[in-house]
Amino acid sequence: MKSILLLSDTHGFMDERIISFAKQADEIWHAGDWGTTEVHKALSDITMVRGVYGNIDGQDIRQIYPLNKRFECQGWDVWITHIGGYPGRYNPKIREQIYKNPPGLFICGHSHILKVMRDQKTGLMHMNPGAAGRHGFHKVRTMLRFQISPGKLDKLEAIELGPRVEGFREV
Repeated sequence: MKSILLLSDTHGFMDERIISFAKQADEIWHAGDWGTTEVHKALSDITMVRGVYGNIDGQDIRQIYPLNKRFECQGWDVWITHIGGYPGRYNPKIREQIYKNPPGLFICGHSHILKVMRDQKTGLMHMNPGAAGRHGFHKVRTMLRFQISPGKLDKLEAIELGPRVEGFREV
């Protein structure tokens, strides 16, 4: 069993809350829009990091991470990409691949909307951790953590990191 911290859309932002959760994880998965190599360094100094680059990432991040990453973890076929869509509305660039050879776990970022759902057509589990950074339209910074073991995805938790902008309050 492995403990996974899943985040996306940091846009160059890192704080102690993210770091404290990262220190509890066996692996960190990042679904793109890192923003800076400093985010990569901060996380990879803690534990193993797997990830992809996003649409805002420059060549520095693109030299470290691919556009798509498909790998096996604890018996799960995992596919991470930044702009992937979600069940019923997959990105046209990958839709055919998803239906021909669906992974067990499909992860993307980009939308800044936290979403976890099962694809009823393919059976895959879709996850988008929302946005952990401060850039974007989201009001609350979010990420996901869970445990993964052969045949089981367990203890899934949505983590709210606080408001996107300090001092923001819902009225």
